[in-house]
Amino acid sequence: MSGPGFGPVGLKWSDASDMAYADQEMSGNRIAAFVIVALLHLALGYALVTGLAYEGVKQLAKKLTTVEIKKEEKKEEKKPPPPKKDVAPPPIVTPPPKININVAPPPVDTTPKQLPPPPIELPPNPAPPAPPPPRIQPKSPTPKGNPGNWANSNDYPNRALREEKEGTTRVRVTVGPDGRVTSCDVTGSSGSDELDSTTCSLITRRGRFNPATDGEGQPTSGSWSTAVRWQIPKE
Repeated sequence: MSGPGFGPVGLKWSDASDMAYADQEMSGNRIAAFVIVALLHLALGYALVTGLAYEGVKQLAKKLTTVEIKKEEKKEEKKPPPPKKDVAPPPIVTPPPKININVAPPPVDTTPKQLPPPPIELPPNPAPPAPPPPRIQPKSPTPKGNPGNWANSNDYPNRALREEKEGTTRVRVTVGPDGRVTSCDVTGSSGSDELDSTTCSLITRRGRFNPATDGEGQPTSGSWSTAVRWQIPKE
């Protein structure tokens, strides 16, 4: 049922408008309440923040008044290490070549060798025939007379006598085919050169011999030996 004072659901326009106005009034109140609550929260947050900030500033001021300012100590600058010298790399040593020890043995000659023929032994040469025996036995020279008279105490050298030199002189003389002495050699010294030389001089001058003979009985050269004892005579 509709009419000029009713809406499509049977309500009056005036009732509907009142309800709409009431809804608007309620939503406006809610918005205002929300705004007030938000402002209160902001005020409380600002107060809280500003209060905390103030307390923090006060605490920081106290700390700043008690902080000791320490002088910065100068740190010793460490000298940089000396640059490392470039060390030459060790020389490259090439390994010695491998030596093959397994050397093949030399070939063995298996051909039979011909031995040289044995030397021919020749019969020894016959010894030369012995010389025929002499018909006459060779003889050595023999002195004529008494050899003791050829050198005696009267022939004592003056110097050896003064120095009282004594001793025995042994000599070997060579006798020629004429029976005279051709040379005299001292075979044993008396210890005094003067006694030795006097002995040879006297026998050479005074000695007379029967000459030596060979196997034919002919006179030839030969040798004869003797000794003379020199002793200072006692008065």
